[in-house]
Amino acid sequence: MSHAQRSGVLSVEKGRGVTSFQVVAHLRRLLRAPKVGHGGTLDPDASGVLPILIGEATKLTPYLAELDKEYLATVTLGLVTDTQDASGAVLETRAVPPLTVAQLRTVLEGFIGDIAQVPPMYSALHHGGKRLYEIARAGGEVERRPRRVRVHAITLESLALPRFTMRVHCGKGTYVRTLAADVGEALGCGGALSALVRTRVGPYDLAAAVPWAEVREARDGARLWERLLPVDSPIQGFPAVTLDASVVPAFLHGRAVPVPGAAEGPLRAYAPDGAFLGLGLGRGGAVKPERLLHADPPRPDVLPG
Repeated sequence: MSHAQRSGVLSVEKGRGVTSFQVVAHLRRLLRAPKVGHGGTLDPDASGVLPILIGEATKLTPYLAELDKEYLATVTLGLVTDTQDASGAVLETRAVPPLTVAQLRTVLEGFIGDIAQVPPMYSALHHGGKRLYEIARAGGEVERRPRRVRVHAITLESLALPRFTMRVHCGKGTYVRTLAADVGEALGCGGALSALVRTRVGPYDLAAAVPWAEVREARDGARLWERLLPVDSPIQGFPAVTLDASVVPAFLHGRAVPVPGAAEGPLRAYAPDGAFLGLGLGRGGAVKPERLLHADPPRPDVLPG
């Protein structure tokens, strides 16, 4: 199979100072693949895990957004900026009170669970056909409604005033910049995010990601193709079902097929030879195709051409 036809996920480390889109554009040139996307924007100043979706794997982009994430975030207390991080204009500086590890942990524990966040103006959310950061750069501001997000855990890694570093395990839609600012407000002195590393996106861990230096300095895509992960790697959290060979053609033509004992809800569907067919929805002993992928076609004895 040629590289142009290959599909899968390349877990890379994004370096600081580049946008997620620039990483995608760089890899599109190197890999010469027709479809390349990413599974979750990282701010330019942040680094860490950026899953790159190639070929048919781009169809799974919505499922990447649902994956939980983990960050290592350094916060500078006593500092309030318009972007909630160190890249913004300083709005206010305040005195930082003496803080013990125990006191800070107590405050951080108040942000664990389902919490309300007001999305920052410097974000990619849309309002009236424009992204919020475009409105903010033009000097504007719009009212944003609080959104419910889930923070699974916060661990205090280090404290050296005026800075501290925390490890945050959170669900989709969580702004770590906003979390940093809100913790600062809870402490009464304000705070801004001064460094951010995304250490995990779902099953993709930073330790196993292609290092940024290797991505940046690659002259061709040969070494990178060797690091390609399977197209179904983003959705390993869903149960798997193997379809009978006789119903595979109907499934691939968009029809629900009988699968006795199939679990209810989203399922990974496979042919008898192990080829990944796509995502299905199990209901009442049948599986209905939800998102078909053609990256890993079954062999002729399973599905005649």
